[in-house]
Amino acid sequence: MKATRFMYAMGLVMLASCGNNEKDYDATGTFEATETTVSAEQSGTLLKFTITEGDRVEQNAEVGLIDTTQTWLKIQQAHATKEVYQSQKPDMEKQIAATRQQLAKARQDQQRYKELVADGAAPTKMLDDATNQVKVLERQLEAQMSSLSTSTNALGKQMAATDVQVSQFQDQLRKCHISAPIAGTVLEKYAEQGEFVAPGKPLFKMADTERMFIRAYVTSAQLQRVKVGQQAKVFADYGDGQRKEYDGTVVWISSKSEFTPKTILTDDERADLVYAIKVAIKNDGYVKMGMYGEVRF
Repeated sequence: MKATRFMYAMGLVMLASCGNNEKDYDATGTFEATETTVSAEQSGTLLKFTITEGDRVEQNAEVGLIDTTQTWLKIQQAHATKEVYQSQKPDMEKQIAATRQQLAKARQDQQRYKELVADGAAPTKMLDDATNQVKVLERQLEAQMSSLSTSTNALGKQMAATDVQVSQFQDQLRKCHISAPIAGTVLEKYAEQGEFVAPGKPLFKMADTERMFIRAYVTSAQLQRVKVGQQAKVFADYGDGQRKEYDGTVVWISSKSEFTPKTILTDDERADLVYAIKVAIKNDGYVKMGMYGEVRF
């Protein structure tokens, strides 16, 4: 009878022991999201900046505006400068028209003297003088065309340089409009409307809270069972035994090991070296950054 009671008690102890050690997850970690810090790209006064922490903004949505007055004036000045260069471009045909007419007249005289000399009605010197006059006018025409072409090309390059300046100013004007690079939630705000900002000053931080991931750690023994693209179950831990399940996908596995973080529990707590992994989930709004969770492969 005593032996039977002893065996029964031992069975209860072993059953309780097994029940306490069983876990329905393989790794634990905390939830993270891709964070982006948006900084000013131009200097000036923040004329508009009305977002607040916790706001949900869409990708490319304009959330602020830096004073554009000076940049707009530079664009107008560049356009005026281009018009000045345009007005200075010479009309080549008009400026060489007189020389062309003189050359045509000289060639007619040359032909007439050539005929007179052939008939013996005029001395050869007159033909020589007419020929020299044609050559002088031809060189004069070439010099005029070369000079006018050089001037036209120089003005064309100056106009092209002005176009580049306009493009630069337009880019600066575009950068005065502050927009959200991704769709997500505003986490922190570092500036207020009316402040003067300089390029590089952080304005706000946001994160993609719809596509979140849990960063967990696995041992080398578990690593052989995990691969990128593998499906997994992710549990958000709300405390007091309350959890919510999500479908996850392993999107990253660290290429090197590290010592077990003190706040992380692994399936083998005796392991000194673990590998970090990321399992992505689609958030329904209940998972928050920094929340603890578990992963089951």
